[in-house]
Amino acid sequence: MADLHDLSALEQAAAVRAHEVSPSDLVEHYLGRIDRLSDAVGAYVTVTPELARSQARSAERALFEDPESAPPLLGVPVAIKDLTDVAGVRCTLGSAAFVDRVATVDAHVVTLLRRAGTVILGKTNAAEFGAPAYTEPDVAPPARTPYDLSKSAGGSSGGAGAAVAAGLAPFAQGNDGGGSVRIPASVCGLVGLKVSRGRVSNGPVSGDSSGLAWHGPLTRTVRDAAAWLDATAVAMPGDPYWAPPLPAGDSFVGAVDRPQSRLRIARYADPVITETPVDAECLAAYDDATKVLLELGHEVDDVVAPDGRELVPDFELVWSVLATMTRVPAARSASLRPLTQWLRERGAQVSGHAYAMALARLQAAARRIIVDLLDFDAVLTPTLASPPVAVGALRDDADPARDFENQKRFTPFTAVANLTGQPAITLPLGWGQTGLPIGVMLTGRPAGEAGLLALAGQLEAARPWSLHHPDCW
Repeated sequence: MADLHDLSALEQAAAVRAHEVSPSDLVEHYLGRIDRLSDAVGAYVTVTPELARSQARSAERALFEDPESAPPLLGVPVAIKDLTDVAGVRCTLGSAAFVDRVATVDAHVVTLLRRAGTVILGKTNAAEFGAPAYTEPDVAPPARTPYDLSKSAGGSSGGAGAAVAAGLAPFAQGNDGGGSVRIPASVCGLVGLKVSRGRVSNGPVSGDSSGLAWHGPLTRTVRDAAAWLDATAVAMPGDPYWAPPLPAGDSFVGAVDRPQSRLRIARYADPVITETPVDAECLAAYDDATKVLLELGHEVDDVVAPDGRELVPDFELVWSVLATMTRVPAARSASLRPLTQWLRERGAQVSGHAYAMALARLQAAARRIIVDLLDFDAVLTPTLASPPVAVGALRDDADPARDFENQKRFTPFTAVANLTGQPAITLPLGWGQTGLPIGVMLTGRPAGEAGLLALAGQLEAARPWSLHHPDCW
């Protein structure tokens, strides 16, 4: 058998069911790697060995007592982003202001991952309140891509990307309000899925009224992303948004393996939210993905990119208001990072009327974007405007406004799917001349994860990427 950390999540699940490896074996293997390597890549903020070992023992009992009823991911370790609550476990929200905060309830996504049989290894490094496209909080070392430790793992789910890419978890939960799953997945050589609006519950305590941010997986294979979604795509009572479920008997994993008919795919590479050059290596990966799609028999048409620049002020207004929705004790507000303070100061000045009008304009724009592309089954773009950047390259503590502009130039494509609520996936189809991963993004039809995952699986089969982890420390 390959090294345990070189097995995909579904391969680990199969090995557990076949009694080739036990959940405790997997836990101890990963805990050992985390102890040795986590700080080097800034992967984990909090490790939960007692919880993981207890869950592993419970999984072993379940497999012994009733193997036929064992859940699909029984005994497979998972990592949870440190913006997402796990009952009884510290959750800092990526902030020194909450360094001692302990969650009292599970987020619904955690409840569902538990129900699927996964074993929680710990909480992964996150950008403060999930705001920036890099992960350099005050509560943990910077998150770095294992392909080059001088480069950032992106954000805000940077620790999740670093953990999966470095073999410190087989897959990880993140969340994505403007690209926060897809950005780290792209720079860490992973699959990153931003789910449809309402596909995975944000409950029970999320206060995001914008509909921008949703939980999603960072994985090494498309089938693992589909398996994660099968486990978590459950409508929960009281959810303000929902996505239509799959037909009875269907699954997202099943969709990946389904034969594909000829699809019509749009493509554009002009940045949407700001004027910025797109690196030649990102364009090369985008063009190569186009060639593969054509080889697979699909039609690919160039289209005009949505004009998103006029929407940026409204998106920024909503983003700044969201930054105010975490209540920070007055005595700790000075410990917030400069970017967070700047966003919160902006958000505090926004009236209710201005916020409602900004959301209304964004929703109208989302309708136009969706309608303009209704003739297409998917949209191909670069994921980012450049390969991985150096740790600290985007961050500017002295000028948070410049910091924000740096982020927009780095990631001018990803926020469109958050605006429209469509599913989007980044795939590690490109590799730069220096060996750094470069993601390529596909956006699917509204609520169309099944079709999107099927297309992604077809690309993975045509251009398989390595499942072996980089070893650069």
